[in-house]
Order: sequence, then structure tokens, then C-alpha cells
Amino acid sequence: MTVEAVRAIWCRELQRDDIAVDDDFFALGGQSVIMARIQGAFLEELGVEVPADQMFLNPTVASISAYIASLGPATS
Repeated sequence: MTVEAVRAIWCRELQRDDIAVDDDFFALGGQSVIMARIQGAFLEELGVEVPADQMFLNPTVASISAYIASLGPATS
């Protein structure tokens, strides 16, 4: 469920429909402004704050989804 939500956010913010779970954010054209929008979407839509360093360390949908899942259930 997290993977699908993260992929949907990336597709919307990167304006692409063809993002696979192992595609690299930066190879897809990701840059700081888009990263900030994605971080905002993670907070607003998933209820988790993802620091920029984690975006760099986890540059794929699969890896950032695993990081988000490791944080435990979001509380609203």
C-alpha cells in the first residue's frame, strides 16, 4: 500500500506515468524543488516527515517506501 501511494506521488510530481519501483529519482529528472514537493506530499498524504537525506539515501520508490514503512504506522 505504501509503494502504490509513493509511486502515485512521484508520478504526479515528476509528471510521468511510467515510473517503476526501482527507477532512480534523480535519473528521472528529480531535483530539489520536486523533492521538496514530494516531501510535502509525504507529510500531507501519508502523515510522515521524510528528511532530505533519506531522499538521497533512498532514491527509488521501493527504497523510500521501505524507509517510510520502517517508521511504523502513521498517526493522524
